[in-house]
Amino acid sequence: MKPTRALALTVILVAICSAGPGAQGPQRRLTTIDALRQFPGFFHLQNVLVHGEFVETERRVSLRGGDSEIRVQLMPTVTTATGAVEVRGQLIDVGRLEAGDSRAGNFVEGRESSSWPHPGEELVLQVSAVAPSQPMVAPTLRALALEPWKFAGQTVTVTGNFRGRNLFGDLPDAPGKGRYDFIVRGGEGSVWVTGTRPRGSGFDFDVDRRIDSNRWLEITGPLVHDRGLVRIEATKIALAKAPALTESDHEDGPVSAAPLKPAEVVFNSPAEGETDITPTSSVRIQFSKGLTEASLAGRIRASYLGAPSSSEGPSIKTTYDGANRAIEIKFDKPLEPLRTVKIEILEGVTAFDRAPLAPWTLTFTVGG
Repeated sequence: MKPTRALALTVILVAICSAGPGAQGPQRRLTTIDALRQFPGFFHLQNVLVHGEFVETERRVSLRGGDSEIRVQLMPTVTTATGAVEVRGQLIDVGRLEAGDSRAGNFVEGRESSSWPHPGEELVLQVSAVAPSQPMVAPTLRALALEPWKFAGQTVTVTGNFRGRNLFGDLPDAPGKGRYDFIVRGGEGSVWVTGTRPRGSGFDFDVDRRIDSNRWLEITGPLVHDRGLVRIEATKIALAKAPALTESDHEDGPVSAAPLKPAEVVFNSPAEGETDITPTSSVRIQFSKGLTEASLAGRIRASYLGAPSSSEGPSIKTTYDGANRAIEIKFDKPLEPLRTVKIEILEGVTAFDRAPLAPWTLTFTVGG
């Protein structure tokens, strides 16, 4: 059924699930249509808030924001409105659902192809509420997150909470401009900061640790909106005080992180199955992301294959190199010749962003 255009706005909040006593309302991410289209895997089934204008044709209703557009489906009794609007909804990447999933609604009707779409091919924003959007005049973090095209190229100054190198999964990807890129977040939006290290008079923050995530910074620099990401190329950085919470800060509550990508082993020496290894060699293992060093305790084990389960394996000492995301395993005494050694990383090791590292095994054979 084609939705009815309403000149008078109707604001309706639709519960995603039944709420028990004391339950919070749906959480949401402030973002842009451009970002939804660039990173559908990150936003799939996430509650989002975007700005734009409804565009209707005989066959479909879309929401346009900046230079991007996305098809929408309206929840029951929700209607479109003219002019600039603030839209709450849930992004659905149809190709990530099972074929015939009811959450896709009638979105696939009228497709030229009869096959189910691939991930990222067909996107729909399922709208649960519509409200007039307030003009974005000052470059607040909320404004930069929702309408970055209005400030692109301008020098802006914002105050935000230091979030490290996306340690909390605030944004879908990194700009990759430097080794010290980091995120600042206010109660209503997040942006990347590039071009400077997070240090200055009285502070020196580590982008790979959460220890400084309760600190606030004032950032100044030109705004860049590119490939769905918003960043400030900082020319000035200083410590700041946390601003007072606003009503909308309390309303939103904390934003839930997207599912975290597990950490992986990307390099190891010796290689799997390698033979004729020197008895005094050490083992080096590198990972796709930094690890929580404390989670390594008691979770790395060495043994000889074929040895009785009751026998003790080689005694080891493990050192974690945070700068290179690697561990080095040294043996307290030379390995026994012609024995096959098994190195195990047990379940429970986590990355700095709390993503898990799957249990992992390496075997190699010592030379004679």
